[in-house]
This record gives sequence, C-alpha cells and structure tokens, in this order.
Amino acid sequence: MATKPGPPITPAGMAALKARYDHLLGKERPEIVEIVSWAAGNGDRSENGDYLYGRKRMREIDRELGYLARRMKACRVVDPANQPDKTRAYFGATVELADEDDVRQSVTLVGDDEQDASDGRIGWNSPMARALKGAEVGDLRTVRLPSGAKEWEVMAIRYE
Repeated sequence: MATKPGPPITPAGMAALKARYDHLLGKERPEIVEIVSWAAGNGDRSENGDYLYGRKRMREIDRELGYLARRMKACRVVDPANQPDKTRAYFGATVELADEDDVRQSVTLVGDDEQDASDGRIGWNSPMARALKGAEVGDLRTVRLPSGAKEWEVMAIRYE
C-alpha cells in the first residue's frame, strides 16, 4: 500500500514552524523549568502560584512541541519556484483576482499550516484555493462561500 504524501508547505512555512519549535525548546521551556524548580524549592506546592502556573505552562509548551514535531515530519516542502507550469495556478502561486464589481484582490496559495487571510495567504484546502487550482489567466472561477456563490476572474499568476 502506497503512503499518501503529506500536506504541502512552502520552504518559508517550514522555516517558520522550525523557528517556533526552536524558540519553545531553546528559550521558553528552559525558563519555565527554572521557575518551576525555584518555586518547588519554596515549600508548599498546593498554594504556590508560580509552581502551579509554571507546570501548566510547561504542559502547554510540551503539547505544542509535540504538535510542531508531528507537523514538520508529516508536511512535505514544495518550492513554488520549481513549478514546471507557471501559466496555471498551483501550490505557491500568487493570483490576482477581480470580482464582478472589478474589485481586485491578490491571494497566495500556501499550506494550511501557514494560512493567514489578513495577509492574503489562503490555505491549500480552502474553498477559494480549491476553485483556483489549475486556473489560467482569463479563467472565471466560482467560489461557494457561506454568503453565497461569488465569481472571480483570474487577472494574473506569478510564482515568487
């Protein structure tokens, strides 16, 4: 049985996950361990706020470290610059769109772990990204949104 490749992520997205992992493991966790050790030496732990908060925060950090490790292992890095067909919208493409009222918007198709709609980065599995996959300049694509269907025209496609 062939294994299905993991979710795609850009090199910048993988670097951000790694930076977050390194920050938690190398800076935040050791600081919390030091606080917990100091607080544990103060005696009664049942009413020691530093100790209780520190333990809680350490569990949160360990949980996030585990999540980040699993994501980095599961994701496959896809470099948009290596896309063979740059005339169509695929993973990593920055697509300029215009709606019926000629309101223009630019979106970049990125991995789900690095999406940020306020910055114009939409997740690869979002409704808009699914509608744009394989689109060429001049194509009309209909996106089904909670507020209803909306049609967009692809004005430009670029890979950075």
